[in-house]
Amino acid sequence: MKFEKLNRLALTATVALAALMGTASAETLRLSHNTGDSTSWHKGAEKFNELLSAATDGAYDVKVFPNASLSGGDQMKQAEMVSRGFLDFVVTSAINVTPLVPEMAVFSLPYLYSDYEAVDATTDGAPGDKMKEIMAGHDIIVLAWGENGFREVTNNVRPIKTPEDMKGLKMRVAGPMYIDVMNALGANPQQMQWTETFTALQQGVVDGQENPIGAVIIPQRVYEVQKYLSTWHYSYDPVFLGISRKRWESFDDATKAKVQQAASEAMAYQKDITRQATASGIELLKEKGMEIYEPTAKELQAFRDATKPAFDKWSEKVGPELVKTFTDTIAAKQ
Repeated sequence: MKFEKLNRLALTATVALAALMGTASAETLRLSHNTGDSTSWHKGAEKFNELLSAATDGAYDVKVFPNASLSGGDQMKQAEMVSRGFLDFVVTSAINVTPLVPEMAVFSLPYLYSDYEAVDATTDGAPGDKMKEIMAGHDIIVLAWGENGFREVTNNVRPIKTPEDMKGLKMRVAGPMYIDVMNALGANPQQMQWTETFTALQQGVVDGQENPIGAVIIPQRVYEVQKYLSTWHYSYDPVFLGISRKRWESFDDATKAKVQQAASEAMAYQKDITRQATASGIELLKEKGMEIYEPTAKELQAFRDATKPAFDKWSEKVGPELVKTFTDTIAAKQ
């Protein structure tokens, strides 16, 4: 019995030492993202770490930094840091990299998409491949597309049923294209970091904001500081998991394959849980006290018409041929 006990102790010590050695030898890679640690962005990033660690027998440990903490809270700056090799990975949305890569605004053109089928046709097809090529030209390798989702409008002043209801509202927006959209609707856009937005809504510095339900509004508890939500589906925003070219080229082919596989699986998971949260989100938001308005097809057309100037302006910015690649792919699915 004493001998068996000693054997068990020795085995336990050996396993613990092996685990310790594995941890000590793991190379830490840094991943930054925009939102808090309760969001599907964060869960997707953590899943990536889990999958990559398993695939490489613990050779790599991806440390996840939420709330753009490595870029001082500046969600736009993350992409630049990855591009220059100062960060290894980023999970961010297309609209947040437009200062560096204006073409990425194509995904979020107002009323480009009507449903998930159209979205998936572009991210999984030639348009998505073209965007990866453009991003690679800025030294960011897009490994996989995830989802932020269709951006819905919330505010504390009144239900949004028509474009006229937007007039005069102080609206927090994430990027330059949304400034033009809000101006077209007569609102007063204010670009601000997401890390500052909750407090701004709470204190009445801004009246409202626009974000996806499953990825942001619910996990970031926007319902605590906003009364009204309209499901106007005016803009879609994908997220992506990207890696700096410098880091990517430091891997051998076998490691690249493992990183790519882990990224693809992690973002598929992130997209799935985001869509699940969105599907059940309306009822949850009602339970939390929000008033939900779901516009009719006729009402949505009025928003589409009102935002057409912003669509046309940004189509020119990102390139008509690129926009055509998207619209042709979407039309083929309808």
